[in-house]
Amino acid sequence: MSVRHVRKNRSTMTAAAITAGLVLLVAGCGDGGEAKDGKSEQSASPAGESDKQKSPEEPTEPTGSTEAQVLAEAKDGDITVAIEKAVRDSGGFVTVSGTVRNDGNGSWLGENWKSDEHELRNNGGSLAGASLVDRAGKKKYLVLRDTSGRCLCTKFSRQMRSGDSASWFAQFPAPPAESKVDFQVGSMPPAAIEISEGE
Repeated sequence: MSVRHVRKNRSTMTAAAITAGLVLLVAGCGDGGEAKDGKSEQSASPAGESDKQKSPEEPTEPTGSTEAQVLAEAKDGDITVAIEKAVRDSGGFVTVSGTVRNDGNGSWLGENWKSDEHELRNNGGSLAGASLVDRAGKKKYLVLRDTSGRCLCTKFSRQMRSGDSASWFAQFPAPPAESKVDFQVGSMPPAAIEISEGE
C-alpha cells in the first residue's frame, strides 16, 4: 500500500470521528434544555413573569377589620357618643369606654357633662356626670372618684372643634349579676349596653 493511500484513509477516519463527536455533542445539548446562545430555556423568559406568579402585585384584602365594635350610639345635641366597651373587672368596678365626636359648627368642651354632686363639681369638662342605670335592680351607679374628688374618668383638656373626635372612659361600681345597663351622660338619651366579663 502506498503512502498516498494511507494518508487518505487516515483523513477519512479522522473526519468521520469528528462528525460523530459533533452529532453526539449536539444531541446532548438538546436534552439539557439549552438555547443556541448557551442559556437555558427557562432563564430565557423574562424574570418578571415568574416573580408575578409567586407574588402578585395587586394588594390583598385585609383578613380582619381594625374598627372597634360599637355597643351603642347616642346623641347629645351636636355631640355623638359611641360606646365601644363595657368591661366588668375583678376589682368590683366596670370600665365603659368609647369615642365622642363633635358634629356641630362650634366648639365643645363637655361642660354640660359635669356632675351636680358637690364632690365632683370641680372636674370641669369631663364625664363626671355620667351614670349607669340597672333597671332590673332599680339602682343608679355614679362615676367613681378618688379621695381628692377627681373622677375616674376622662377630662377633656381642650375644646373640641367641629369634626373633632376623642376617646373617653369612665369607671363605675359594678352592678351585681345583671349585665345589661343603661349608660347616660348630659342630655343624651339612655343607651342600653351589655357588660362583658374581664379576664
